[in-house]
Amino acid sequence: MSEGRIDEGFDIVVGGGGYVGIATAVAIKDAAPHLSIVVVDAAPQDAWQRDERASAIAAAASRMLDKLGAWDGMVSDAEPIRDMIVTDSRTGDPVRPVFLTFDGEIGAGQPFAHMVPNRSLVRSLRERAKSLGIDIRQGLKITDAREDRDRAVRDVRLSDGSRLMARLVVAADGIHSGLRAIAGIRTVKWDYGQSGIVTTVEHERPHNGRAEEHFLPAGPFAILPLKGNRSSLVWTERTADADRLIREDDFIFEAELERRFGHKLGALKLAGGRRAFPLGLTLARAFVASRMALAGDAAHGIHPIAGQGLNLGFKDVAALAETVVEADRLGLDIGSLATLERYQQWRRFDTFQMGVTTDVLNRLFSNDVTPVRALRDFGLGLVDRMPALKSFFIRQAAGEASGDAPRLLRGEAI
Repeated sequence: MSEGRIDEGFDIVVGGGGYVGIATAVAIKDAAPHLSIVVVDAAPQDAWQRDERASAIAAAASRMLDKLGAWDGMVSDAEPIRDMIVTDSRTGDPVRPVFLTFDGEIGAGQPFAHMVPNRSLVRSLRERAKSLGIDIRQGLKITDAREDRDRAVRDVRLSDGSRLMARLVVAADGIHSGLRAIAGIRTVKWDYGQSGIVTTVEHERPHNGRAEEHFLPAGPFAILPLKGNRSSLVWTERTADADRLIREDDFIFEAELERRFGHKLGALKLAGGRRAFPLGLTLARAFVASRMALAGDAAHGIHPIAGQGLNLGFKDVAALAETVVEADRLGLDIGSLATLERYQQWRRFDTFQMGVTTDVLNRLFSNDVTPVRALRDFGLGLVDRMPALKSFFIRQAAGEASGDAPRLLRGEAI
């Protein structure tokens, strides 16, 4: 391999230009402007603009985005989730009884989450990064990031032959993280044999900000409100069935969709493309290595049944930024294992807990065993009759963590 040219050294190189990678760069740079940061993104230029998906951003994450100066750039496209219902039924059931309802507010005028188009989310974060002077290098792949202990850096090699020296590398390059592999960090993982179909639909009648989760035998079918008479769908099916549905023409796909969606919002029409993503559980055995920290999907990939994947990533952002900035203020080495261990301790248990929770929920609800259905329906009905427990669950969904929550998630500056 050619040695390549060596660019000036950086304090931090972030691998991955999605919302977790850009948000990490913004959060650190906003609190410590003197730190030099570069984001390296393998995706083609403006690839993020073609993302038709939307994400549920919990109240704690929206507070962080507001503190970072990015929320104003996306709030006009955000739809608050005003309430939520949960049902458990079979696809052909003529009536779908509601077993559980949630008020969507955690306080007066404070929804527990907003649905935000991914394009708006990433655009606003990138605009904020640009205003802070963060360098984003697009369309380049990190091919190596070996540690140079003599110089206390990682020697980051890029696909164009250039090299970057960094005191800290943040791996935010997704579920199949190349940086995680370079660091030699292994994972615990398994495949659920399910895929999540993601699409957007238009409907005749307004949704009034209501989110719905229908537990069907093949997996959860979530209807999530968007601006206007539109909804984002996350539709779980067995992988073979999902692949078949993606290949079908619009008429057959819409007919299958209508069987699950129902007629409560009138006639349906596809309002975008459709894609299927394989579902599984992936947990990194470690979140840090010397001069490297994993964040977002590089550290954990969970089932979307609780809608917490993105918000786990934003919790990583808040915790890592606070760890790095505080170490820098104390004159400590921001890339040392001693520094990064605080971040690992902060995030591993919460992530493991959420991974186990979503795994159990998926196994409990993605089946049609009659005794199990009876038991879970009884449990849902019981929770619905316990206001204190419902309040606890909605605050968890809002990211209202108890204990030592990172400052950004509390709406405070680092």
